[in-house]
Amino acid sequence: MDEDGPRAAEEQDPEPGKSKTFIRLNDLSGNGGRSGPGDKDAGSGDSEVEGLPYPALAPVVFFYLNQESRPRSWCLRVVCNPYPLLSMLVILLNCVTLGMFHPCEDMACDSPRCRILQSFDDFIFAFFAVEMIVKMIALGIFGKKCYLGDTWNRLDFFIVIAGMLEYSLDLQNVSFSAVRTVRVLRPLRAINRVPSMRILVTLLLDTLPMLGNVLLLCFFVFFIFGIVGVQLWAGLLRNRCFLPENFSLPYTVELEKYYQTENEDENPFICSQPRENGMRYCRSIPTRREEGLECTLDFYAYNDTTNTSCVNWNQYYTNCSAGEHNPFKGAINFDNIGYAWIAIFQVITLEGWVDIMYFVMDAHSFYNFIYFILLIIVSDLSAHLWAPPTRKHSSLPL
Repeated sequence: MDEDGPRAAEEQDPEPGKSKTFIRLNDLSGNGGRSGPGDKDAGSGDSEVEGLPYPALAPVVFFYLNQESRPRSWCLRVVCNPYPLLSMLVILLNCVTLGMFHPCEDMACDSPRCRILQSFDDFIFAFFAVEMIVKMIALGIFGKKCYLGDTWNRLDFFIVIAGMLEYSLDLQNVSFSAVRTVRVLRPLRAINRVPSMRILVTLLLDTLPMLGNVLLLCFFVFFIFGIVGVQLWAGLLRNRCFLPENFSLPYTVELEKYYQTENEDENPFICSQPRENGMRYCRSIPTRREEGLECTLDFYAYNDTTNTSCVNWNQYYTNCSAGEHNPFKGAINFDNIGYAWIAIFQVITLEGWVDIMYFVMDAHSFYNFIYFILLIIVSDLSAHLWAPPTRKHSSLPL
């Protein structure tokens, strides 16, 4: 058989009054491969896509919904002609309801205010769910130009699915409070509704990889200064002035094991042990006062106390030893590298760093202030020198 026969037959002109029909492989238009009246080249897929109402979107979704079918055509009109003001009003309403919700008082949700807020929350969830379904019907679900192909749409999808999980757990009387925290992400949907805000957030996220050098340098600063702090001051912020081990108190007297100030947690009396060279010793404990009276007697004159005299028990807190508690509920110390990083982070934020420096100076040495001054200078310089430039320098002469 002649192999050029079919090809020659195709090149012949069609009979008068009859049109040639082309059957295309990999057809994505959903119109059965028939060429439209606006096609210049029946064999070109681009001209066929341009003939669609929305050429930039998928021609067929869910295997049979093309762009001209009723359900999808309605959804396409809604998606391509959105009402951003309506979405922003719903998001603003969501912010107001979240701010008015009282977790401690609205656990059972018996009050009228809580019921109203719950009704608004149900409406907001329904609005977001319907919006997601409309977008899925219009754009499709999976694909480059489909619903889940966009990062912000994935965030919306996650929020709606978490809301569905929350409602399903409420119906089964199961407590899953972690899912409720996803409601906080709902205001982030406003980023996808405002184009300028979306550009700014995207630009901010794109600049995060540029901060890798800064994070690496900060890690080395934290690591080096943390090791130095642990080697020098591990356990020293636990130092307190205790009573001697062989010291016996009268049965009618109740004293603390170690000397405690009025604000013991934030301003404890940290002493320096004899082997250290700190700034504060147990002999510096102030005189005891009772009902505005300064106590001057010693232990032997306990039975001779009157209304105008009392025993100064503070003078017997002479044993500086390591206790069990660190300042600020145990959060500030250099006992290990983790707690040292917490203290270093507080120092570089310049929030309460002077108190930490005084604690260390009282327990170890006066010259420890050099450590904290260097830490602040190095951290500040590293943040300025290694920060990525925001703009190019101007080439204009000064």
